[in-house]
Amino acid sequence: MVKILQRDEPVLRKIAEEVAIEEIKGSKIKKVIADMKAALKSQDDGVAIAAPQIGQPLRIFVISKELINNILGKEKEKDQKSKIVQIQNEVFINPVITKLSKDRQMMEEGCLSVRYLYGKVSRASRASIRAYDEDGRLFERGASGLLAQIFQHEVDHLNGILFIDSATDLEEVPPEKGQKSS
Repeated sequence: MVKILQRDEPVLRKIAEEVAIEEIKGSKIKKVIADMKAALKSQDDGVAIAAPQIGQPLRIFVISKELINNILGKEKEKDQKSKIVQIQNEVFINPVITKLSKDRQMMEEGCLSVRYLYGKVSRASRASIRAYDEDGRLFERGASGLLAQIFQHEVDHLNGILFIDSATDLEEVPPEKGQKSS
């Protein structure tokens, strides 16, 4: 099992390296992505993970497609007018946030690498991102709410920033007995 590193690990504070386009489909990157997916799947409360969190200083993050599509589906049910498109790409390689809305919201946040602290972080309510998928195809995606928050949180990881660097109202919330922990 791949270990999720905790906040004192130096790799979490370094700027991650870009992945060469020609290496995206190679065995090294495929293994990193598979390890990231396995680590994320092992966590009941994880929505996304960045490569540095498993000790790989690479500009890659993975979103839990099942969890996010479930959340987006619930948001769509609440607002029948919304045109929420389900996440197709769960792997983001060399992601760049291309646009952030000026309006910001205080959002509850936690992190698999900062167990079990939670706090509020000011995030743009909408974000657009450009990245490569695991097949080396460039794509762009806009998002609002939770998905925009995830884009910002994970890109912060790739830049050596943890949410606790700017969070307010930090509170430790240990897991309930019987719940999985890292």
